[in-house]
Amino acid sequence: MRPLLGTFVEVAAAAPAPAQADAAIDAAFAALQRAQALWSVQDPASELSRLNRAPPGQPLALSAATLRLLKIARALMRASAGAFDVTGGSGGSGSAEDLLIGPRWALRRGPLTIDLDGIAKGFAVDLGVAALRRHGAEAGWINAGGDLRAFGALTLPLQRRGADGRLQPLGGLRDAALATSWVPAAGDEANAAHFPARIRSGGATPAAPGVWTVIARSAWRADALTKVAACSPAAQRAEAVRRLGGRWIDAPAEAAA
Repeated sequence: MRPLLGTFVEVAAAAPAPAQADAAIDAAFAALQRAQALWSVQDPASELSRLNRAPPGQPLALSAATLRLLKIARALMRASAGAFDVTGGSGGSGSAEDLLIGPRWALRRGPLTIDLDGIAKGFAVDLGVAALRRHGAEAGWINAGGDLRAFGALTLPLQRRGADGRLQPLGGLRDAALATSWVPAAGDEANAAHFPARIRSGGATPAAPGVWTVIARSAWRADALTKVAACSPAAQRAEAVRRLGGRWIDAPAEAAA
């Protein structure tokens, strides 16, 4: 476990030999560290911070990893009709069309702030899992606060902390990712320390208060779809998440496996 991505990140690996497992874990942490260096909004030297400082309309050369993440975020903004939105930062809200992406560059069309936030943490978890596998891990998991992914022949027991702070059993996670984000009710900040992943209401549709959990094949998708769940009308929530490749976990007794 190490402090990364604004939380404490746990990495576990099973491999034919202990040394191989250690090497896989080191490689995963290196991938997570690189992700933090690229996409942290708190780090003024990150590529994301440099993109937000660039004058509107001016292309900025970016790494292939950052461009890929921006393309994923923009595509999901379009597919969710804005329920998922990465342009709701301090510079004001925009739309997917305000983010232009070229072969090796990206630019903002207006004075908006791109905040990749949770989707970047989920994407970092996916990169960490890929590193584990490349280095011979046969099974394992990465737990980064509200983002969790497990792979291989293991079932990871799950509990979710409810809005009242109590732990609720969720079943087990196997070869999948799960993300949980929190939207506090008005005036309710008492449990803030329990929730490393929070949803800010910044788009056209306000996020509904609650603890939002989604299971998907990848951690970036699971994390992003917690925003879709929170910002979708109650009657359409499950279908909106399903259509975009996830499953909304509603009742505490519902198993994630």
